[in-house]
Amino acid sequence: MDDNILDQKWSAGSLLRFAFPTIVMMIFMGLYTIVDTIFVAQFVNTDALSSINIVCPIINITVGLGTMIATGGNAIVSRKMGAGENQEAKEDFTLLILTGAVIGFLILLGGTIWIDNIVYTLGASDLLFPYCKDYLMVLFLFIPANILQTLFSNLFVTAGKPGLGFGLSVLAGVANIILDYIFIVPCGLGIRGAALGTGFGYLIPTVAGLVYFARSKGTLSFTRPKLKWAVIGESCFNGSSEMVSQLATAVTTFLFNRTMMNLLGENGVAAITIIIYSQFLLNTLYIGYSMGIAPIIGFNYGNRNDVQQKRVFSISMRFIGLASVLIFSISMFGGSHIVRLFADNTSEVYQIAANGFTIFSYSFLFCGLNNFTSAMFTALSNGKVSAVLSFLRTFGLLAGGILLLPHIWGIAGVWLAVPAAEGIMFVVSAACLFHYRKRYSYSF
Repeated sequence: MDDNILDQKWSAGSLLRFAFPTIVMMIFMGLYTIVDTIFVAQFVNTDALSSINIVCPIINITVGLGTMIATGGNAIVSRKMGAGENQEAKEDFTLLILTGAVIGFLILLGGTIWIDNIVYTLGASDLLFPYCKDYLMVLFLFIPANILQTLFSNLFVTAGKPGLGFGLSVLAGVANIILDYIFIVPCGLGIRGAALGTGFGYLIPTVAGLVYFARSKGTLSFTRPKLKWAVIGESCFNGSSEMVSQLATAVTTFLFNRTMMNLLGENGVAAITIIIYSQFLLNTLYIGYSMGIAPIIGFNYGNRNDVQQKRVFSISMRFIGLASVLIFSISMFGGSHIVRLFADNTSEVYQIAANGFTIFSYSFLFCGLNNFTSAMFTALSNGKVSAVLSFLRTFGLLAGGILLLPHIWGIAGVWLAVPAAEGIMFVVSAACLFHYRKRYSYSF
């Protein structure tokens, strides 16, 4: 049964049970990501908080590379598993892990050599520069582990072990929270302590993944790889939507930082940092579900199981709809409480962020379908459509909104940029799903 876990008759209950570990895994990843910013804000200062967002584009690019290889390669591996080509699936899997490791070490080398230039290019002020450099220098040391843990988190699901990925993510999250506190407070390492806690969190699923797949006798395991540039190229192309999304996030984060620095200074950057990290946490429900069922969609496509493909799609639409209303409600009515985790309610940073949350919350009504649509086309090996959707959503429309709307409505325009982009993309995503419904045999 373990070898055929993707090949079954899916109901709403069984589908959600399969996706549940990945959903919770993503929520924990969101939690331990946001814990860094909470501890930095509470135990260092809001200038250090601002610096995290200044260097965030580098992290976006790293995560984008890992996610690109993971999701694009996941589609290849699951498709070959569905077609019964198990040895080729193992070879491709091993090749993708090696590719991720090599990329990680190249980034580590280049980043440590040119770190000063990188920090200044990202727009750090003289006040924020030392915080940015301290944080980024430590994280560069853990870049290979970051990429590998992203790969393993995705491929544990494909191997039919979503529970293992979930458990490791929980362990990494708990370890990160504990180490954050130890390094920042008792050890007094400040922002470097937050980076160390995050880095050690990356190492846990990385080391566990290496050990598990080296010893595994199941569906996926390490084997002697064959250098297939076509597989690497297809993985990068097919997962390009995720890379486009992260690159776009890097650029739009830079634009957000620059705009807020010009309008409100370092306090404005701190406020947008709170909003961006809160958005990531609240989006993890959609992202986790989409990641969790992607191997099923890819397997059904490779296996030509149209009946199950229609069933999975129908259940997914209902889940996304309900989740969107839930997350919107949490954001609208609990936004001020989330902001209070970062800043005292009498501070200027709190006032800026709390006011922004009220407008920003409307984006959560639309982004669930947008996330799912991009992930679905990646799983169907249609990287072109997925990349176009991601580019429009995370860069084209959002960057345009950031550049245009603040000139019309000032600070309110900054907060409106994301809901406006997500709302337009909701219509585009629905149109794409309707257009391709016959080609990929799912019901709209």
